[in-house]
Amino acid sequence: MIYKVLKFIIGAAVQLYYREINIRNRGVLDIPGPKIIIANHPNTLMDAWMVGFACKQRIYYMAKSTFFSSPLKRWFLESLGMVPVNRASDVAVKGVSNADSFEACYKILSQGKTLVIFPEGTSFQERHLRQLKSGAARIALEAEKRYDKGLGVKIVPIGLIYSRAEKFRSSVMINIGEGIPVTNLVDEYCQNGITTARKLTEIFRINMERLLVNSSNKEQELLVDDIVAILSSNYEKGEKVTGVEEEVEQIRKVNNEINAILLTQPWKITEIENLVFQIKWKIQQFDIRPDFLDRRYRPWMFIRQLILSSIMIIIGLPIFLLGIIHNYAQYKLIDKIILAILKDIEYYAPVAILFSLIFYPIVFFGFAYGIHSLIPLSDLEFWLYLTSMPITGMFAYYFSAYVKHISFKLKFMLLMEEDRIKLIELKNQREQLRKLIFN
Repeated sequence: MIYKVLKFIIGAAVQLYYREINIRNRGVLDIPGPKIIIANHPNTLMDAWMVGFACKQRIYYMAKSTFFSSPLKRWFLESLGMVPVNRASDVAVKGVSNADSFEACYKILSQGKTLVIFPEGTSFQERHLRQLKSGAARIALEAEKRYDKGLGVKIVPIGLIYSRAEKFRSSVMINIGEGIPVTNLVDEYCQNGITTARKLTEIFRINMERLLVNSSNKEQELLVDDIVAILSSNYEKGEKVTGVEEEVEQIRKVNNEINAILLTQPWKITEIENLVFQIKWKIQQFDIRPDFLDRRYRPWMFIRQLILSSIMIIIGLPIFLLGIIHNYAQYKLIDKIILAILKDIEYYAPVAILFSLIFYPIVFFGFAYGIHSLIPLSDLEFWLYLTSMPITGMFAYYFSAYVKHISFKLKFMLLMEEDRIKLIELKNQREQLRKLIFN
């Protein structure tokens, strides 16, 4: 019961936090039989929630034992289907036995259920796959070995790709691969368990890398992100980004080109990095969006758009103010608390969701009861007012983004009127960058 309630609440929360959650090849997860889901681990607790969101069936997780440091935590987490394991890198938690935990995993699989393991072992906000631990392979092979007829365990690899993992209303792709059978390796495992587990882990790595965007290091990943931000355009034919699939495809395309340059023309990377730095600096100085450089500039059209936008802003301003009044305090409070207590960006999104589930309802009910004490409301009016608070909050978020877009447009128009040559130079540098990468 606890699992179902929390799955519903967390599912609603992650759909609110992320603008788009695109699940590819979901049908693989619906195939009956015991499964071990293996996934990359860039976003701490959020990764577990994402896998749970993609699965219709109940799932069980292997989790580090430090989460189970008290009897109450242990009872709660085990009721959610979490299985503790002492990692070599952590201090062993009293009362947690790895032997017992592995037995629990074998039992889960023997019942035809689904187990989730993050074989990287640790979480860092990176797109490339880190070294995999062999635990998932050993559990799968040992479970098959223990039963004469075998269980038919399938390993399902998942690639989690976040556009910006910590950012509110960013997007996620859950890329699900085909199931990997392990029965064909059981005899080999009986002869040499360690070698076979490593062999199977290498198979996992190959299959998982196909689902991800793989850069060689964090520096390359940041360079690719900068290039994509500079070259992406909503005003060029064939380049418009409408969803996370196109976003990921752009990242993959640029990343592949950078990998090719590193192999064949490594001296070009320094030139690319310098050009990216110059373009980023100029864009920040001008305070415009890079894709505005692709827009056709027609002064009267821009003036007409700005007038219409100003009217829309005036009309929407009262709703925006209501959204700010009801949502700004808890938004800033949560942000300050998280930045004060967290050192790692990987924890930002899941902790923000957990705090939001606590603070937002408290503030909303506080406003509702405060107004009710001043102006008595009927039950219907009370709940309508309560419901309006998160709605106006989301309106305020998008309203702010719209105003920012209009400010970019105004600055672009002023620059085109007063300093067109500098914008043309910037546009030429942008085209130079495109040619360096794609030619």
